[in-house]
Amino acid sequence: MQQSDTRLILIRHGETEWNRLHRFQGRSDIPLNPRGHKQAQALALALKNESITAMYSSPLRRAAETAFHIGRFHPTIPLIKESGLMEMDLGQFEGMKAQYWKDQYQEFRGAWEKNPATLPMPGGESLEEVQRRAVDTLRKISQSNPSNSTLLICSHNFVIVSLLCFAAKISLDQFREMRQETAALNIMHTNGTDFQIEKINDRSHLNYGIPDPA
Repeated sequence: MQQSDTRLILIRHGETEWNRLHRFQGRSDIPLNPRGHKQAQALALALKNESITAMYSSPLRRAAETAFHIGRFHPTIPLIKESGLMEMDLGQFEGMKAQYWKDQYQEFRGAWEKNPATLPMPGGESLEEVQRRAVDTLRKISQSNPSNSTLLICSHNFVIVSLLCFAAKISLDQFREMRQETAALNIMHTNGTDFQIEKINDRSHLNYGIPDPA
């Protein structure tokens, strides 16, 4: 990538109670739990000296709350909410515990694990659909800002994983290679069309530990 290209800081939101309980969230609007707020505060400290040009977030609370903490160190930068950054629509599986899904939907699980790219969740989206809207949104965001911008983007697991697969030019069938923990930091560069990866799933900002909430 050339020096004129845009730098993208992609953040997965901090922990929610549903993350802790291993419950599928999807489009469900679940806020950060106390630990998630602490994770977001650690992210904010790690990014406080970044020269951020613009900030974008999924409209869902867990992403917007994570962005809010980061934005406290960048008070002149408004937060723009983009629906294209919302998490994958999990349809009828939203709110379900992962273990229950594994036990009760073994046939669908087997089919999806063989073909996660194009097989949609019942009443929801496929990974391919998520990737298409996520890439379109990232291109739109990048092209609407000047060259050499640094853009902060707070989103969700499947959105970020699909973007990393696109940038790495690997099949969505290999999406597990792009694992995302809560409060993970990723960095990509783009010329508005193509993307290159600098950093994936970095959680070094949490190395000093997250204080237990009172």
